[in-house]
Amino acid sequence: MPGDFAIWIFIFAELLVFGVAFVTYSVVRLQHLEMFNHYQLTLNRAFGAINTALLITASYFVVRAVQSIHHDRVRQCIVWLYLALGCGMGFLILKSLEFHQKFSHGIGLGSNTFYMFYLSLTFFHFMHVILGMIILLAVAIKAKQGHYSAQNPVGVETGASYWHMVDLVWIILFPLVYIIR
Repeated sequence: MPGDFAIWIFIFAELLVFGVAFVTYSVVRLQHLEMFNHYQLTLNRAFGAINTALLITASYFVVRAVQSIHHDRVRQCIVWLYLALGCGMGFLILKSLEFHQKFSHGIGLGSNTFYMFYLSLTFFHFMHVILGMIILLAVAIKAKQGHYSAQNPVGVETGASYWHMVDLVWIILFPLVYIIR
């Protein structure tokens, strides 16, 4: 497994938490199918699709960063990481706009069961994107300081592994909450 072993324990724990949340969402959705289908149509699918493209693109950039460090191209690694951070920032901006739209219409966790799940799941993921970006920024800074090379790529691989987990969760979350009817 690429990266530090400890990150994989953390990733599996995070995936377990998200997995339980997704199963709970699915069970409750089946119990309130009509309500969930109705309020699902109030979500901004265009923003969700763009955010999906942003996170997948960021993951591509992270893959390129790992490839670059494996070929001892530290400067290229840093550029790829900053491009991934740019995509992550785009995600955060769009998601913030989406949250603002809901909150400005008086929608909150207590509005109904659908919005409770939507806001909880997407905000929890939002916080993981922020953490992923902090990790990628720390990796970029350490790479610039000369801590990583083809002989020592573990830090870049560790950051990449976490970022890919964040991306994977969104790839499940987006269709589950925004699309599947």
